[in-house]
Amino acid sequence: MIKNDGQAPWYRQAAAVIPRHVHLKGIGTTLFISMFFGAYFYLLKDPAYPPTVMPRTFLDHLIGFQPLALPIYLSLWVYVSLPPALLAARRELYDYGMGMAGTCLVGLIIFYFWPTAVPAAHIDWAHYPDVDFLKSMDASGNACPSLHVATAVFSSIWLHYLLRRFGAPPWILIVNWVWCAGIAYSTLALRQHVAVDVLAGLVLGVPAAYLSLGRSRQGDASI
Repeated sequence: MIKNDGQAPWYRQAAAVIPRHVHLKGIGTTLFISMFFGAYFYLLKDPAYPPTVMPRTFLDHLIGFQPLALPIYLSLWVYVSLPPALLAARRELYDYGMGMAGTCLVGLIIFYFWPTAVPAAHIDWAHYPDVDFLKSMDASGNACPSLHVATAVFSSIWLHYLLRRFGAPPWILIVNWVWCAGIAYSTLALRQHVAVDVLAGLVLGVPAAYLSLGRSRQGDASI
């Protein structure tokens, strides 16, 4: 395990672990994303049961449509790559990977037995070609829980743990949480999800992250 001993700045410690197991990180991340999207889009295009339209809440009416939130939404794919990049031990990579895979698998099982969709936004997407392209790729199904939120908060908890281990300053920890919150907000601002989906994503992602971290720490204690 890499610990901050005061001899090297946190960012140098972080940079030092990125090349470790780089092939495992690269191949594992690519295979995981490919398998996930294969299952995700299959369930999206061919649901087993009629989808349930999720209800709008006061929060959904309060947050207006914000097309400029698209880059934040798409930044998830950079964000979820950061924790595995900053892991030095092979065992921790397995713990993180199994935790993330379990989170996504639970979401996919829910999507199979309980397909859901977001309500119609009544927006002319032709005026927003970038968002329109997103909508054409990722339709309104597979709504609850929001795996966008679940994987973001899972990653944020692991990142917080790793950054603290490197001795990162408080402002970096704040940036981490703000980034995660921005991703969650973007799902509402782009009308990809409603507040109920976001809440369900948090309920899924938070326990999964702490369970996988707890398993990883128990492994540390046994060494």
